[in-house]
Amino acid sequence: MSASTLIARVDGKRRCSWCVGQDDYVDYHDDEWGFPVADDRRLFEKLCLEGFQSGLSWLTILRKREAFRRAFAGFDVEKVARFGSRQVARLLGDAGIVRHRGKIESTIGNARRAAALMDERGSLAAYVWTYEPDPKSRRLPGAIAAEAVALAKDLKKRGFTFVGPTTVYAFMQAMGLVNDHAEGCVVRPRAARARRAFVKP
Repeated sequence: MSASTLIARVDGKRRCSWCVGQDDYVDYHDDEWGFPVADDRRLFEKLCLEGFQSGLSWLTILRKREAFRRAFAGFDVEKVARFGSRQVARLLGDAGIVRHRGKIESTIGNARRAAALMDERGSLAAYVWTYEPDPKSRRLPGAIAAEAVALAKDLKKRGFTFVGPTTVYAFMQAMGLVNDHAEGCVVRPRAARARRAFVKP
């Protein structure tokens, strides 16, 4: 998400412009986006949901997130990795989620790849955080970090799908690998403090 501009809401606080249109967007921006995450289930969920977002708005996915969690066993990697044709049929009939066969099958395949990766690296978090961009590096607003391109390339090499650089960078922004809250955003200092206190896995 682009966070290069600011807009003040009725509370007078300036926030990244992408979030100010809807209350649920604001809550997500204020409480989740840009705060570092080391929980494998949350990381896997976000990677999957970013894939589902492809061609859609994040607000659409955010409003369906609880339905996605129910549908995909809380994004438990081991459970989703065991899904087969019966579960695919069930998911295709679930009106609460985005019923896109390719994205559903991608999530299941990515769970199997993630399980293998967790066996190799100990955790998904330990792998993902090796791609954290240098906090001192400077990028133009909206530019994708080189580390996101590298992570997308490695994920694809491992067999993951729906993990292009744009998707992966959005994942990195959301999971706090970068602090892309705009300068002057009321949440930016809080996200920065959370990142300083974060112990990388």
